[in-house]
Amino acid sequence: MENMSTLTQISSNKAFNGLHQQYKHKSTSLDCEMRFAIFLPPQSEMKPVPVLYWLSGLTCTDENFMQKAGALNIAAKLGIAIVAMDTSPRGDGVADAEDEAYDLGLGAGFYLNATQAPWDQHYKMFDYVSTELPQLIEAHFSVSDKRAISGHSMGGHGALVLGLTLSDRYTSISAFSPICNPSSSPWGRKAFAAYLGDNLDLWQQYDASYLMRTKGVLTPVLIDQGQDDIFLEKELRPESLQDFINQKSSPVTLRMQSGYDHSYYFIASFIEEHLLFHARYF
Repeated sequence: MENMSTLTQISSNKAFNGLHQQYKHKSTSLDCEMRFAIFLPPQSEMKPVPVLYWLSGLTCTDENFMQKAGALNIAAKLGIAIVAMDTSPRGDGVADAEDEAYDLGLGAGFYLNATQAPWDQHYKMFDYVSTELPQLIEAHFSVSDKRAISGHSMGGHGALVLGLTLSDRYTSISAFSPICNPSSSPWGRKAFAAYLGDNLDLWQQYDASYLMRTKGVLTPVLIDQGQDDIFLEKELRPESLQDFINQKSSPVTLRMQSGYDHSYYFIASFIEEHLLFHARYF
């Protein structure tokens, strides 16, 4: 292990013969203090293990997935580390929506690099997730450089965009209930207008439906979407990906799951299949 002086441990709990730990650190890309959680399976004591980076949805922190998804037991069996980070920069001086809305500002970073004031000072989540955090994890923990990425809702959007844009960095991509076409959804349009201004070309760089159509997909992708999700038609719009998915050579699988909603009960029901999916490509 390298020097841990850049990290401050907040908690450590044994789980399934591995360790779930929380840390805080000063982020250079976000210019604020950030918190993340890591689950290290027991295999990491013997050799470096691959890592799944999990991106959560609106209002969440690093805690939601780790506590609710039921993923740690499966990750321990498969020998996969999991890293979950906060969903936005935090702290004094970090911009927030004036009305403290849940879908903009704190808890709603949308995994992009903001270009508009006041957001551009701190809201660089794309850089944080893709570069700064993996460098930190790989420098300080017993993990390899094999990475996969997954997420839920806003985090599903982030996982698709990061995975499609940086296909050489991730072995596989998965998502639960992702915002597939944020340029055309109320959540996405509100966030993109604030963070990115009126530059629609820039919007498209963070829109999975556009990226699939224009750049294609080089990385295996698994998407699960509940058919009883209250946000399905207005916000998530998986049909925007369907034309690409219908191509015979597409490495994208979209599964519509009957009776499931937008909750962590849905994620917990299929997380084992997602971890097994990622394990095949590590």
